[in-house]
Amino acid sequence: MSKSKENLTIKDTIESVFSLLGISATVSLETKDDIVDVVVDTQDSGILIGYHGEILESLQTVLSLCVSKKLGRFIRISLEVGDYKKNRTEYLTSLAMRTKERVLEEQKETELSNLKSWERRIIHLLLEEDKEVASESRGEGRDRVLVVKPR
Repeated sequence: MSKSKENLTIKDTIESVFSLLGISATVSLETKDDIVDVVVDTQDSGILIGYHGEILESLQTVLSLCVSKKLGRFIRISLEVGDYKKNRTEYLTSLAMRTKERVLEEQKETELSNLKSWERRIIHLLLEEDKEVASESRGEGRDRVLVVKPR
């Protein structure tokens, strides 16, 4: 299947799921490497995002499964609704810098809890080249925390 047909199938599948949910939305997508970035423009963004992005994350998983089943191979969907991830990334960038300052000032490690895996990854990537602090994840499941510590 050509990339354009594949993208049309992905878009149609996502629009069908939204239609079944009774949500009117405009869907656009861009493929980067093995990830399909899907941007959804809708008046119902709050419903799709949910509390702390929980519905957005679940919907992203469901859409990945639907599209993967239809195409016969795994497709990773990254869903952006109402600039939630963009705004959250800006907040996480600020949080990483504030945490770095606190760690350097107090010269002791600080734990950041209640972060989703993609949020921890953003902070790890922001701090990986830093010469003053290091980050690591500890724990399992919902108890997993990101630790920022002096080098």
